[in-house]
Amino acid sequence: MYVGALELDVLLGDVHSLKQKRSVVKPVVAELRRRFEVSVAEAGHQDLHRRALIGVAVVAADASHVRDLLDACERLVAGRPELELLSARRRLLGPDDD
Repeated sequence: MYVGALELDVLLGDVHSLKQKRSVVKPVVAELRRRFEVSVAEAGHQDLHRRALIGVAVVAADASHVRDLLDACERLVAGRPELELLSARRRLLGPDDD
C-alpha cells in the first residue's frame, strides 16, 4: 500500500472576504474529489482571504498510480485561472517506510 500527500499553496485572485474565498476554493475542492476520487480539504490559511492551502491524499496499491494522481491534481489546480499556484509539496509513503 502506498499513501501520497500533496500540499498546494495557492494565491486567490480578486477576493476581498472569507466568503468570496469559500466561493472560489469550494468548487476546486469538489472538482478534485469528483474527478480523481481523492481525499481533499482546505488545510491551512483559513484566516487569510487571499491564500489557501489545499491538501490532497491518495491511497493505492501502486506507487506510480499515486504519483500520476497527484500530478493530475496539481495540473488541475495550476490550470485554474482564478488561482495562482505558489508551491506544491508532496510526500509518498510506501511499505518500506516507518
